[in-house]
Amino acid sequence: MDIKNEVLYRVYILLFGILVPIAVVLMYRTVDIAILQGERWRQEGEKKYLDYRQVEADRGNILTADGSLLATSVPFFDIYFDPLAASDEDFAKYKDTLAHCLATFVLDNYTVGGALEYLENLRKGDNRHILLKRKVTYDGKKFIEEFPLFSLGQNKGGFIARKRSERKRPFGLLAQRTIGYVRDSAHPVGLEGRFNKILSGTPGSEPMICIDPGKDLWIPVNNLTAIEPERGDDLQTTIDIDIQDIAESALLRAMNFHNAEWGTAIVMEVKTGAVRAIANLGRSEEGWWETYNYGIGAAIEPGSTFKTASLMALLEDDLIDLDDTVSIEHGVTSFYDEVMEDASPYSPKLDSIRIREAFLISSNVGVSKLVNQYYGQKTKANGNEGAARYIKRLKDFNLNLPTGVNIDGEANPYIKEAYSTADDWSGTTLPWMSIGYEMKITPLQLLTFYNGIANDGEVMKPQIAQAVLRDGKVIEKYLPTVTNRRLASDKTIRQAKELLLSVVEDERGTAHKLKTDNFRFAGKTGTAQINYKRSSRGTSIGGYQASFVGFFPYEKPKYSCIVVINRPRDNGFYGSDVAGPVFREIADKIFTTQVALHKPLNSDPKPMLTAEKLPATSLGAKEDMMVILDYLDMETFGEAETPFVVLRPQSDSLIMEPRNAVENLVPNVYGLGLRDAVHLLENAGLRVTVVEGAGKVRSQSITAGARIKKGTPIKLRLN
Repeated sequence: MDIKNEVLYRVYILLFGILVPIAVVLMYRTVDIAILQGERWRQEGEKKYLDYRQVEADRGNILTADGSLLATSVPFFDIYFDPLAASDEDFAKYKDTLAHCLATFVLDNYTVGGALEYLENLRKGDNRHILLKRKVTYDGKKFIEEFPLFSLGQNKGGFIARKRSERKRPFGLLAQRTIGYVRDSAHPVGLEGRFNKILSGTPGSEPMICIDPGKDLWIPVNNLTAIEPERGDDLQTTIDIDIQDIAESALLRAMNFHNAEWGTAIVMEVKTGAVRAIANLGRSEEGWWETYNYGIGAAIEPGSTFKTASLMALLEDDLIDLDDTVSIEHGVTSFYDEVMEDASPYSPKLDSIRIREAFLISSNVGVSKLVNQYYGQKTKANGNEGAARYIKRLKDFNLNLPTGVNIDGEANPYIKEAYSTADDWSGTTLPWMSIGYEMKITPLQLLTFYNGIANDGEVMKPQIAQAVLRDGKVIEKYLPTVTNRRLASDKTIRQAKELLLSVVEDERGTAHKLKTDNFRFAGKTGTAQINYKRSSRGTSIGGYQASFVGFFPYEKPKYSCIVVINRPRDNGFYGSDVAGPVFREIADKIFTTQVALHKPLNSDPKPMLTAEKLPATSLGAKEDMMVILDYLDMETFGEAETPFVVLRPQSDSLIMEPRNAVENLVPNVYGLGLRDAVHLLENAGLRVTVVEGAGKVRSQSITAGARIKKGTPIKLRLN
């Protein structure tokens, strides 16, 4: 083979063995990318520079029961400028006046000349997304977009307004934790979290173009394909802003006075279960703050406020009569190796007392001995169930269940199962549980139980959300819900009410000093030990928890209320000293401000006045008497020509009689008004001094009929 042919062979091998296959592959990939997958890659390319971005919808309002704003979204705008959007002609035409407007109203640190230079430098650069001002109001945004050049719009004038919303609470900290929040970096809480789907609305979408992929900067594009967001619906709550303010103010004063750790106060409407106020205050570095919803989320040992449930269980099982006696052993007893003591000042002086008296002085020994006596052993009386019968009664009272209130964060109650090793049941569990220990329940759950007593045994589900509104019209309503139609028998409920009233009205009751003459209320105090540790050396206590729960007015309960204050450090720690006054202040102010709670003045029959209560006579100047009688169109009988007269009722008639003044004798001014008395006495030559009183004369220092010595002083006492 000659050299020429060898070269040709090698060229053919290179051409058909390598170059042709490569060319075929390249042609195939070109057809595949450009034709077969062309649409896909074109869309991918557009995504790099054009995309539909989500537009957040305006969030719905949260309202009080009367429609006042608790939370609302206020729109703000961040103002940006695209200096390359305008044509050279428009930029040159408007830059001077735009610089003047920006320096005057937007750019605080620039003079007009500085603003002009700033605009010209921006025009020379490549940044198309310049921030001019943050957090501009809607009116401010409308004002700025009318500036020269900006008025040409985004594409021709470079004006860009980025809308964002901020949640505002017109009433400040009122019900702050109940309202709650929704944040990207935190778990949603409160009503904002529970009803987020309703409040958030439906987001829209807007086409945006990427002007700087490195910085992920996007600006909106005017396009008919944009989808407007749908505003969220409004949520109407059961909160009464006036009662909320009353509750928070009263609680705050107590927290400061007692230097406490945290506190909560809840007011509920008896017939509906509507929560009219829920205040929560906790200690923080900045002072008192609603950092946690203690009323709903804090499951605690209730202490003596739980004694009502224990006695109701005994009454409902027909094991006791309130007039039966129980030995309280002078306020000290033992269960196995555990010592239990009373806190009542009456207990050391007492041994055997009636059960109703043990309740009103809040005897730990009395209540725990009764529960242990009747439920501590499996007997025929308790169906051979022992403590299980007691636990069953607590479950009948719904005390083992959350209330289901329509807000997130409710803690579950904890009631031990009888004889359960998993629950660490021991011989001392039952007596201590009977007085509110070795169990946990939230303040709202306990209030719901007491609210059922006030509501004659019908337990209402607490609710904070009342309705969902769209454009002011109700589209969904949360109706009052009954969770237990029969908490206990009518007899037991009636006796429970009597016991709770005695705590306030009996002079030995733990809440007697809270009693008021304006209205009657009933309730129970509680003082629980917290962070306690029992050992062979005794019990160490880490603090106290004061509480009071009750309802008012007693005759027709309108509201129930619970107050719990944790770890008061100053000025007392008993429920009657710490929580009770808060309850009383809340009840007082609600009663004062709500006319419907007052008894109408004309509700009773008109009283029949006896003769002793009717005025026997009326004395005065005849001229004045005649003016009054003519106005009242009343006829009189008798002749009286004297300047002063006496009107005397007789049967169904008025008799007018003369009132004579004898010259040189001290006149009788008893029963006369001060003006007439002074007129008579000074005309007679006496000097008059009023010692006390107002109204008519009831005594004179010189006896009527005595001889007058000119200038003699005479003293008058008025009614």
